[in-house]
Amino acid sequence: MTGQTAVRQQLIGDLKARLQAEQRLLNERFLGNADAAALLRDRCRLIDEVLCDAWQALSLPASLGLVAVGGYGRGELYPASDIDLLVLLPEEADQALAGRLEQLVCLLWDIGLETGHSVRTVEQCLEEAAGDTTVQTAMLESRLLAGSQRLFAGFRSILAANLDACAFLQTRRIEQEDRHRRFNDTPNSLEANCKDGPGGLRDLQLVLWIAQAAGFGKSWGDLERYGFITDDEARLLAGCEHFLRHLRTHLHLHAGRREDRLLFEYQTSLAEKLGCSGSETLRPSEQLMQQYYRRAKTVTQICAILLQNMAATLLPPPDEPPLSINERFQNVHEFLDVVDEDVFQVEPAAILETFLLLEQHPELKGMSARTQRALWRARKRVDEDFRGRPINRARFLQILQEERGLVHAFRAMNQFGVLGRYLPSFGRIVGQMQHDLFHVYTVDQHSLQVLRNLRRFTMDDFAHEYPLCSRLISDLGKPWLLYIAALFHDIAKGRGGDHSELGAADAREFCDQHGLFAEDNELIVWLVRHHLVMSRVAQKQDVADPAVVAAFAAVVGDERHLIALYLLTVADIRGTSPKVWNTWKAQLLEQLFNATRRNLLSNGENLMTRGVIAQRQREAMRLMRYLALPEGAHERLWQQLDTVYFLRHAAEEIAWHARALHDRFASRQPIVSARLNPLGAGIEVMVYTHDEAELFLHTVGFFSRAGYSIVDARIHTTAHGYALDTFVLLDLSDRDCDRAMISYIEHELADRLARRLPLEAPANGRMPRQVRYFPLQPQVSIRPLVSLEADDTGRLFVLTVVAADRPGLLFIVARELAGHGASLHTAKIATLGERVEDTFLISGGHLEQSANRVRLETDLLRQLQL
Repeated sequence: MTGQTAVRQQLIGDLKARLQAEQRLLNERFLGNADAAALLRDRCRLIDEVLCDAWQALSLPASLGLVAVGGYGRGELYPASDIDLLVLLPEEADQALAGRLEQLVCLLWDIGLETGHSVRTVEQCLEEAAGDTTVQTAMLESRLLAGSQRLFAGFRSILAANLDACAFLQTRRIEQEDRHRRFNDTPNSLEANCKDGPGGLRDLQLVLWIAQAAGFGKSWGDLERYGFITDDEARLLAGCEHFLRHLRTHLHLHAGRREDRLLFEYQTSLAEKLGCSGSETLRPSEQLMQQYYRRAKTVTQICAILLQNMAATLLPPPDEPPLSINERFQNVHEFLDVVDEDVFQVEPAAILETFLLLEQHPELKGMSARTQRALWRARKRVDEDFRGRPINRARFLQILQEERGLVHAFRAMNQFGVLGRYLPSFGRIVGQMQHDLFHVYTVDQHSLQVLRNLRRFTMDDFAHEYPLCSRLISDLGKPWLLYIAALFHDIAKGRGGDHSELGAADAREFCDQHGLFAEDNELIVWLVRHHLVMSRVAQKQDVADPAVVAAFAAVVGDERHLIALYLLTVADIRGTSPKVWNTWKAQLLEQLFNATRRNLLSNGENLMTRGVIAQRQREAMRLMRYLALPEGAHERLWQQLDTVYFLRHAAEEIAWHARALHDRFASRQPIVSARLNPLGAGIEVMVYTHDEAELFLHTVGFFSRAGYSIVDARIHTTAHGYALDTFVLLDLSDRDCDRAMISYIEHELADRLARRLPLEAPANGRMPRQVRYFPLQPQVSIRPLVSLEADDTGRLFVLTVVAADRPGLLFIVARELAGHGASLHTAKIATLGERVEDTFLISGGHLEQSANRVRLETDLLRQLQL
């Protein structure tokens, strides 16, 4: 080892040891005193010193400048944040200097500093910054660490001279809007991003960047002195910033890497570190997240006021007189403005009038900054006296009934805290999480998503997405009744007890107080109480069974209630998560809706079993004639089929089966026929073969290995001992290759069944991350089916399985059923995000004896908990 190499190794060892020891000490100190600002400041100081020592050790020319940029330049260095550096050159580097700078980068890497660096002349910096606000921002927040003060001062001077504050503001606001859209314009995601999400640290930083670019200062105190915010608002923002810094610092330390998402696996630990103890109704993690959502909401609100005020200063609108709207409000440059900032204090009823005027005046782009500030200050005037005044009750209903701007108005009411104060029960669900594996929004945000979905049904722009819903809501009349149901359907979440019943009581009180007609009152309360019923029936019961339809029709009672419930159900499911809604759920709900509507219109007369079977057989024969099948082609097959088969299958399916089997009825080889589901969702597969004990198990394993999920299965055994099974499959990975897979499924599955190949379990897939962090205990229940008599196979039982989704779940259930000698008749697979609620109709296995049912339940639970 040469002397120079030895010196370098010694330098690396010394700097690395110092860096590690002092960072460990800083982290321990933070965990003791919880002073995030001190940690960020002290980390910057430590990195400054290490970098300067490295710079000096390499004897780099004094004419250069080592500059900290970005967050590091700002003096905020989170435990896992980037260390962004700029090496400023007076002129282009020659080969010798380039080699020495490369040594610097290697040295920093060797001591454990992963830096983002650039080497530029001042002119190159200006070229790079031109038109790129990200680069402009990084350079705006720059500090000289070592080197030429003169070069750095010239760089800062030229940068300031070439920075267009107006263009900077406009571009940054557009970027913010785009960033917010990536998070669905809400901070209320269950796994929120505390840096980039709406109301996160980036929003606070953006305001200060614009203020600095415009020369308004670098702090909340500076903005207060310029008159952009009040003292109270400055203190609120400082408090929110302190909380978010503290949270992000703990997050980086806990994750051991750069991570800005408040993932489920971190929330409990973070809650403990931030002193959240929980309550009877809230877990510590829920308490933490509710604190986060409320602060993010405050940040969003005050920053919007700030940006609007700064924009008005930098980009003053034309000097035009305001246009009077009434004695309280005016139109100032297309923004709703209060005539006097005390208007809400003097006349609190004007609070709701604000949102009504925004709906009634499409020329308005929004509220002026001073209207927003006045509204924010006055929100506490919405109290018991306010809620009791007839003018306010009438105005709230009027807001619901306006033809435009409804969703924007209610989101704004929620943002300003007005909605939660006018409806105190709604206020309790603001920022409340839902640990159910399928909702991705807080309860209040989900409710507003449902409101939005219902509103879209009424809009021509979305008629192509919801053709049936659009037709139905136009015929229903008073769609605003559905909007009230949307606000109340989950309003009792988190109270304990049945939230549907508790919410119905709240809805009844609201309707009584607001003087709704008795029939409208009854409909809203009924919808809130029964808002889950249609979804449960469609996804868990056989909607082709007349008895199921009749029972549901009895609950619904009339067409008005059916239409209203269908519309609310579709809007509700679509408002939970983008992953939950699919064409299969749409198909099931529409099928149940149409069947129930026919039942109601015919007063139930066509639900006699014999009449249904005869009707389906006639329709099936008509379809077979259309398919050019020989007369009587179906007879041998139908002789082997019983009543249950014709009740479980639609006429179109019956004709399809007859067509596939008419000339192969006595085949000794398995017959598999597949097609695109005619109702639009996935692939439909028919399997016809000699019945065997593990046939369903083999089939489930094959479909799973092929990448498909079974969402519906109808298992039937003919009188002569053949299985006639029908499956509906959905592609798990959205490969968009269903048509190409049809031939593969037909030939490969038939071949495997014919050759009686050994049973293969499905391949193990990755367990969804969310599943590991939700306390969802599997539930298994078996109960006798009382609405339908069994056929020759014996008494029927309903097996219900609720569990977190996992690879091979259906295979596990099928294996246990086979092991207990139970026969499967139907399977309804309902996947709700990462949660499954599956329902099976089974018989056999001596299930008439309660001990055998308990044994099957116990074994299933044991397997699901492994």
